[in-house]
Amino acid sequence: MTTEHIQTRGEALVAAARDKDAKTAHRHTDFFVFGRHIDEGIPYWERAVEAGDIWSHYTLARYRKIRGDRQAADALYREWAEFDAGCAYGLGMLLREDGNTGEAAEWFRRGWENGRHLDCKIELGKLMAAEGRCAEASAFLMSKAELGDIAVFRWSRLFDSFEAVFDRVAEKLEAAEADEDGPAALAAVRELFELDAHFADYPGLAPRADALYRRGSVLSPEAGMYYAMFLTETGDEESWPEAIELLLRAREAGVAQAAALLGNKCEQRGEMAEAERAHLLAVEAGEEAPKWNLGMLCLRLGRYDEAERWFGEFGEDDKDAVQQLARIAVLREGGPRAADEPDYRQLPVLRERAEAGDVRAGYEYADMLNDWGGKNARHLIPWMEPAARAGDPDAAYDVAQLCGKLRRFTDRDTWHRVAAEKGDHHSCHHMGWLSDFHHDYQESERWYARAAALGSRLDSMIAGKLMVQRQAYAEAEPYLRRAWEEGDDNDAFRTETAGYYGTALRHLGRLDEAMGLLATAAEGWRDVRSLYSTDDLDALSRMIDPAKELEALDEALDAELEEDDEEE
Repeated sequence: MTTEHIQTRGEALVAAARDKDAKTAHRHTDFFVFGRHIDEGIPYWERAVEAGDIWSHYTLARYRKIRGDRQAADALYREWAEFDAGCAYGLGMLLREDGNTGEAAEWFRRGWENGRHLDCKIELGKLMAAEGRCAEASAFLMSKAELGDIAVFRWSRLFDSFEAVFDRVAEKLEAAEADEDGPAALAAVRELFELDAHFADYPGLAPRADALYRRGSVLSPEAGMYYAMFLTETGDEESWPEAIELLLRAREAGVAQAAALLGNKCEQRGEMAEAERAHLLAVEAGEEAPKWNLGMLCLRLGRYDEAERWFGEFGEDDKDAVQQLARIAVLREGGPRAADEPDYRQLPVLRERAEAGDVRAGYEYADMLNDWGGKNARHLIPWMEPAARAGDPDAAYDVAQLCGKLRRFTDRDTWHRVAAEKGDHHSCHHMGWLSDFHHDYQESERWYARAAALGSRLDSMIAGKLMVQRQAYAEAEPYLRRAWEEGDDNDAFRTETAGYYGTALRHLGRLDEAMGLLATAAEGWRDVRSLYSTDDLDALSRMIDPAKELEALDEALDAELEEDDEEE
């Protein structure tokens, strides 16, 4: 695409905006969006915004948001949200992602009532469900639903299924309570497990589930154990004492694994003394697995005599225990720990320093706990965030990862951007993926190139691939050369690199070098295609075809031979 052609389309967009020709302005905007010319389109959208074009407001706001300027996106959406359902939707999504659900709901409602914007209706229904109003959400979505509104049915069915679980469990608990039937109460509570995957997205479900778990725990100590697990996953810090009480009650009632579960939860929180006591209770109850936990705890804290005793319980035939005993022998003699193994003996010191205000110590403490037990993102984030806010790229990256586990995706992306801008190549890769997900391929390429410059061979290949796809072969060559020469032996990685590297070399006229690469790629390209979803039509449409590239190379070589023959 020539610069002159892009300029012609951009000026036409601005002229249409000034003439209030929304249809033509929209058409020219699509040229930039679907042609993947976002960088080039932005200056023209800015001018079209000044002329009052609504679609340019919406489009520019979208890319401001994708590229990290949420404040600018908010202002652009607000300017027309009162009158345009698309801008109302964009503003609502922005506000919802930022946690302002009340105002978001209002804009979704306006977008639906004023513009019949179906996505506004769906998002408003999802907000109702997130508040626990599932029946109301389902009824709202189905109200005035037409045949073309098929998207609402999926969400309506989902919210109806939540109500069905609650109704079914409540009915079974009522019968169990009438009969004072503990096993029946336990069976009823177990049906709440169906909701585990949804509490993060729909926190309003938690209070109703809490009430049902609580009722079940009165009749069944084992149901109480599950209630404790629920509290540690969805409750706040104030619910931790109740979780402890429930687990101890279950242990006293003879529930297998209750004490061991308490020990694991305490380890994840850094409460090692409490964890050890809980594991000992489990061993006293006849459980074998907690002996391993005790051995690892003592080993990590440098208490080698006790660790040897616990691992010795497993006998000489247990290869894993024998391996741990060998490690202890090495450590006793002053041998080194594994390169990737933290010195957990520092945990108490780090916690003390963190509580005194040392933000780096807080990060190191939480990072060490994450290596130790993991699975407790909500407890770890408060220890890590001060260092992340202070600009520590390692902390920002880890907070981003933990936010992802909690399905707090806006926070995840925000922290990845912080870490990426501070030079973390993993976060640069994430930002490249995020931009690619939103079809902002120029921004994506920049992030992948930045990650490549920080040492990532994978990102070197991806950056080069994107350059080939926009026909910037000379720019792509050094990235792909590095990925090819330094890459590992992963078959799919090597094959995909060969395909794009060979394509770049062909277009640069280095035909002999390209031939072997393209032949390798053509032979194994089916494995590369299998890495991409068949539903991702955009990715598939941008993908090269090594067989066709090889055919074109053969034709070019034949032409060269004919020229040589003619010269002779």
